[in-house]
Amino acid sequence: MQLFKTIKSALSDPSNYQTLSKRMWRFFFIGLLIFIIFILMVKMGLFGKMPDIEELENPKTSLASEVISSDNVLMGKYYIENRVNCEFDEISPNLINALIATEDVRFYKHSGIDIKAMTRALVFLGSEGGASTITQQLAKNLFHDRSSFILARILQKFKEMIIAIELEKRYTKDEIITLYFNTVPFGGNSYGIKSASKTFFGKLPGELNIPESALLVGMLKGSTLYNPVRNPENATKRRNVVINQMFKYKYLSESQTDSAKATPLELNISVQNQNEGLAPYFREYLRDYLAEWCKKRNLNIYRDGLKIYTTINSKMQQYAEQAVKKRMQALQAEFFAEWKGKNPWRLEKESWKEDPDYLWKNIKKTSRYRGLKEKYGKNTDSIMVHLRKKHRMSIFSWGGNRDTLLSTIDSLKYYKSILHTGFMSMDPKTGEIKAWVGGNSFRDFQYDHVNTSANRQVGSTFKPFVYAFAVDNDLSPCYLAPTGPVTFKMPEGGTWTPKNSGKVVASHMTLYQGLKQSVNTVTAHVMQKMGTNAPVSIRRLVGKMGIDTAKIRPYPSICLGTMDLSVMEMVGAYATFANEGEWVEPFFITRIEDKYGNIIEEFAPRRQEAMRKQTAYVMCKMMEGVTLPGGTAGSMRYRYGVPYGIPIAGKTGTTQNNSDGWFIGMTPDLVSGAWVGCEDRQVHFRRTALGQGSHMAMPIFAYFMNAIYGDRSLIISRGEFKRPDVEFTVELNCENYEGYGYDENMEQLEKETIEGVDF
Repeated sequence: MQLFKTIKSALSDPSNYQTLSKRMWRFFFIGLLIFIIFILMVKMGLFGKMPDIEELENPKTSLASEVISSDNVLMGKYYIENRVNCEFDEISPNLINALIATEDVRFYKHSGIDIKAMTRALVFLGSEGGASTITQQLAKNLFHDRSSFILARILQKFKEMIIAIELEKRYTKDEIITLYFNTVPFGGNSYGIKSASKTFFGKLPGELNIPESALLVGMLKGSTLYNPVRNPENATKRRNVVINQMFKYKYLSESQTDSAKATPLELNISVQNQNEGLAPYFREYLRDYLAEWCKKRNLNIYRDGLKIYTTINSKMQQYAEQAVKKRMQALQAEFFAEWKGKNPWRLEKESWKEDPDYLWKNIKKTSRYRGLKEKYGKNTDSIMVHLRKKHRMSIFSWGGNRDTLLSTIDSLKYYKSILHTGFMSMDPKTGEIKAWVGGNSFRDFQYDHVNTSANRQVGSTFKPFVYAFAVDNDLSPCYLAPTGPVTFKMPEGGTWTPKNSGKVVASHMTLYQGLKQSVNTVTAHVMQKMGTNAPVSIRRLVGKMGIDTAKIRPYPSICLGTMDLSVMEMVGAYATFANEGEWVEPFFITRIEDKYGNIIEEFAPRRQEAMRKQTAYVMCKMMEGVTLPGGTAGSMRYRYGVPYGIPIAGKTGTTQNNSDGWFIGMTPDLVSGAWVGCEDRQVHFRRTALGQGSHMAMPIFAYFMNAIYGDRSLIISRGEFKRPDVEFTVELNCENYEGYGYDENMEQLEKETIEGVDF
């Protein structure tokens, strides 16, 4: 009030005018000086930390790390914020035009601060639009969050202006546009334009048309309010506002504007979930590996935008997942049908009897039981009331997860009756893992049945290692072995006499036939013939083939596969046969790059000579018979359609009470293995016809290989295993083998032996 009186007095009395003018200029310069000092104090960080030059030149954002297949397909990401950077030339001009027309029409004319827009905002108090430039918004996105307190927000505005000017000094306009699009959030855990384009339209940013670009730019005003999924009407209106702005500033013609506004919302939603996508079990295994790898290098897989190039082939992975689903869906139906009205958990030594304690033992392991126990103590009746009370839940099924009403007890019964699987495929020459399916559904069952810690009894799939040891010591596959009982003295005392799974007619048979028909006593005879130290020597051999020998006790019983091993180890070991006797470590990463494309590390597998080339070749030829008529996997050809003309070597395996079914198959270019069984070994098929490896696991391999051979883009050999150019010390042609004699019962044996029975 006093100021107005002074001004009025000065205007009425010219003698005071000069004095007033001096005072006004003094106030102006003092105010300007205070403002400059204030700005300097802000810049110096006295009102809160400001980014230094290094941060401005290398702004840090959380970038998702990408997992990329060998054929350059994005398989998945690891992230806190689902953000992947793109370059300026990867951004559609429609996006750039929409952004500038809507957010900062003088972007290419100012140096970080738009004075004209600031003046307009002050005069109209923001009702005619804001004053924040794209560069200022970038500063906010990069260096601080929006405060809810007005004074703090005003201070932030000054910081944004200072940072914006500094950004303009260091980056071109195109680089600022790119940084902006890479850092802006779009909601739904989509950060950056590349992620948003993929999420809402299933496209790359460079592929977006005018309406799509306008929609995404429109979302920047409010990612929830203008979300096209949650609020399609709001999103459409906001999109059209952006289109109008593009027309206003001559980025669009009238006809383009009308056409764009008339276009309905056409979304292609692809919600990116870290548990979805190709090879989720593999990616989880990879995540654990990378956690340790990053720790040693002070990196973060969730923030540093690494590119992890893997050995997985996306097509093979898809075929593997499809093969697993196709077989397991049918097999599960057979399992439920066989046990309809009965509980499938059996006593181990009396498999025809139900285990009466099984369910209660497993209920006690549940978190639900432990919570009730803590609440009700020894009041078992109250606990059981709650355990039997039905409540709504979603349960796994091969037809898709379904909502139902089940009690805790019924739910446990259901899940204990689910069959599980593990499947892996690799290139035996390079060691590259091409496909990895760790189970039925990663969302529902996160236990991985492939990696080296997932061990199950291998049964007859171990027999080829026994034969390999014998052949490596110059025992011919034409050697006639007796089929009668073999008795071993055990180290701790007593004896062990293995039995065959069915009646054997022939008194003798070649090793070819013994392996083809998986006759236990023939394998045992080979073990005995190789001497008392054979179990130790075989253990040493498989150690050279990548199997953890700590899992194997060197007793005679190893000849029938009594130990527990993993799918990964077994497939890797079998690959030694297909790779001329050289073991190549199964590996899964070729290289890792940083966010700039610089290679941080390249990977190569370990290699080790495990056996003679001759031995490896002989074993491949011996196991070819397993997949032909009369072999335990002969149904692969006539029932599942794998062509007869393609040489495939393999071995089935079935363990005690049908608890585990195995099959491992080999071609010169691909070795693949499958295991099938329930979570607990007490739960299994009742009939061996359903529970053996040739029925449970082998069809997965058959479906997989049929898909592989049907895809002409995949170059997989259909030819013979390569015969090494070495002098053979064993006879492969049994007609030339000295001491070979034909047993008149051999032909009858092949007729009477039940195909596929394999213990």
